[in-house]
Amino acid sequence: MTLQRWRWIPNALTFLRILLIIPFAWALLEGNYRQSLLIFFLAAATDALDGFLARQFNWRSRLGAIADPLADKALLITAYLMLTITGIIPLWLFALVLGRDLVIVGGALMYHYGVGRFEMEPSIPGKINTFIQILVALAIIILMADLPMQPWVMDVGILLVALSAIFSGCHYILIWGARAWRAKRS
Repeated sequence: MTLQRWRWIPNALTFLRILLIIPFAWALLEGNYRQSLLIFFLAAATDALDGFLARQFNWRSRLGAIADPLADKALLITAYLMLTITGIIPLWLFALVLGRDLVIVGGALMYHYGVGRFEMEPSIPGKINTFIQILVALAIIILMADLPMQPWVMDVGILLVALSAIFSGCHYILIWGARAWRAKRS
């Protein structure tokens, strides 16, 4: 029996994570923060497991390479959207977080169709921004669930997310703009 017959498992876990977005969003919308935390940690576990399996057994696929980060981003954007809809975080922060992602995707599409194919790798500032967004969303949900969390994390977290989103967004624009300029000149 070959292990290759199980190579679909990482993609199935990614699609399970996508399906978990619906109950996660509903729990946040209903103010059931403890349930939303449970669902978030379940989604994080599927992310860790699918990544481990893909690396450990070389069960990587093009579909997984695209769907996995999209599933992660969709879960994070959903958290910020629901926290905005329920009035917990300001609309301008959600607009900034979403706007940054749309600028990056738009820039990637422009590069792809205007310059040439590329492999999008997250930058260090982009990874830091994602990490900050995750930590702040979790801290806010923990605070709203009446679990031990300092109230100041809300204001400090919002500021950190805003600053890291602006910095990493500008970084992507500068780096990929320079690459496009060099590619067009050569």
